[in-house]
Amino acid sequence: MARLGKYMKRYVWQMLVVFGLVFVSAMADLQLPDYMSKIVNEGITGQNLDLIFETGLMMLGVALLSMACTICVSYLASQIAAGFARDLRLAIFSKVEGFSLAEYDRFSTASLITRSTNDIQQIQMVLVMLLRMVLSAPIMGVGAILKALGKSSGMSWITIISVGAISALMVFLFVFVMPKFKSLQKLVDRLNLVTRENLTGLRVIRAFNTEAHEEKRFDGVNKDLTKINLFINRMMSLLFPAMMLIMNITCLGIIWVGSQLVDTGGIMIGDMMAFMQYTIQVIMSFLIVSFIFIFIPRAAVSAGRIADVLEAPAILLDPDSPVTEFPKKGLVEFKNVTFKYGGADLPVLSDISFTANPGETTAIIGSTGSGKSTLVNLIPRLYDASSGQVLVDGVDVRETSQSILHDLIGYVPQMGVLFSGTVASNIKYGYEHATDEQMIRAAKIAQAYDFIDNLDEKFNTPIAQGGTNVSGGQKQRLSIARAILKNPEIYIFDDSFSALDFKTDARLRETLAKEITATVIIVAQRISTILNADKIIVLDSGKIVGIGRHHELLKSCGVYYEIASSQLSEEELV
Repeated sequence: MARLGKYMKRYVWQMLVVFGLVFVSAMADLQLPDYMSKIVNEGITGQNLDLIFETGLMMLGVALLSMACTICVSYLASQIAAGFARDLRLAIFSKVEGFSLAEYDRFSTASLITRSTNDIQQIQMVLVMLLRMVLSAPIMGVGAILKALGKSSGMSWITIISVGAISALMVFLFVFVMPKFKSLQKLVDRLNLVTRENLTGLRVIRAFNTEAHEEKRFDGVNKDLTKINLFINRMMSLLFPAMMLIMNITCLGIIWVGSQLVDTGGIMIGDMMAFMQYTIQVIMSFLIVSFIFIFIPRAAVSAGRIADVLEAPAILLDPDSPVTEFPKKGLVEFKNVTFKYGGADLPVLSDISFTANPGETTAIIGSTGSGKSTLVNLIPRLYDASSGQVLVDGVDVRETSQSILHDLIGYVPQMGVLFSGTVASNIKYGYEHATDEQMIRAAKIAQAYDFIDNLDEKFNTPIAQGGTNVSGGQKQRLSIARAILKNPEIYIFDDSFSALDFKTDARLRETLAKEITATVIIVAQRISTILNADKIIVLDSGKIVGIGRHHELLKSCGVYYEIASSQLSEEELV
């Protein structure tokens, strides 16, 4: 919680009000045993009805004051905890949105979801308990001990023994249970990961008939989580009965010793009853504190996990004085670029140099694992080059802000990503103020208009989460239409035509060549997609082994010829 203290600043004044109300409520509760002692010692013994009535009214007033303070504390505590949880969720969401791909590699998606939901819920619950109950416990405990000692020093040893026994019990549970909470949160992460993988890969699981294997895998994680939960709950279930046993033994001890003192005149019966009430208040204060120890270890682990995300050092930083003026030509240049993933021994890309000119189509092809996607990911700064320069319009991408750079680029990933909403909202995602005419034009260029026009609600047709109610090819065409509507200076298609049939692919490339005058960079696996590209870059093991047009590379680049010969007929290779 301490590492998240800066997010509590806006609630400081509310917490001060809560502390004041808690203090008033605790002081009021500490007065009640005194009033009871007065009624017994003076009112009942002296048969003074006026004193009994007057003191009873005072007790009622104090009790009402305590109740009012408690209600206000509950309201403010809920408000503070809910607001703090809201701020943490927003902070995590904003932080994650700014992550680079390298930072995503550090935190899994399942773990980030758990940290944003379950972990924050744990902190919210503990914060409510701290403000509503635990904050008053030390005040009540210390005040009750001082009051009890003032009533009878001859029985103070009973209070000391009971407090010592409770403290020993709490320390025992804290030492044995706290280490388990860290394992518990990791297992929650693991359970979320397995569940997410099963839900997203359900069709593959059924296709390969591996339901039994996945059930066994899920059951293993589920059982591990159950074992730790059972251990924690069993240990904590001993707490309340043990506390009640200590409290009952303490009360018996007070009655036993107190009755002897009353018999000898060493203490009045009202003082003995007040002493018992104060001792019970001491034990109840420790009981309340012990309850929070059930949740604090887990909340502490959750707070650490949230802080890990919020305090994760940003890998891709904008410069202090970013370049804001671009000639907006769309010129992309790679100068001796080498890239290596963090912790890797060998680079993925080595000494890459080429130029992608405005108005031309530059294609990148190579075998699987040759570094094609990694190369184009360096342009929008999803990663930073380890050495060398990536230039856009003559400006190093590291010398401008990421938001300005991204405005110049229309990026279409291999896996088309759609959001829950409608067809129109997905196409307009990058340019929400676009007119319907602009949207229709983008859909036609992307070869998406025909299938959209056949939908029942046309552009208002709902899109399910992740685009699960459209095919892979339709998803790719909608993603391409979204990039076209943005009208950027640079288009990056990262194998974005892979799910299209050859006829649609050909029409799309033909329309793009006619309608788009910007820089077009295409990553492809199919030779047919890049036959007419102005420049083809051939990658092999992270190095450029050929640059040229299709017919030039057939003669000069062995790697390209091997790829082409595996896809084209002998007549087409001529």
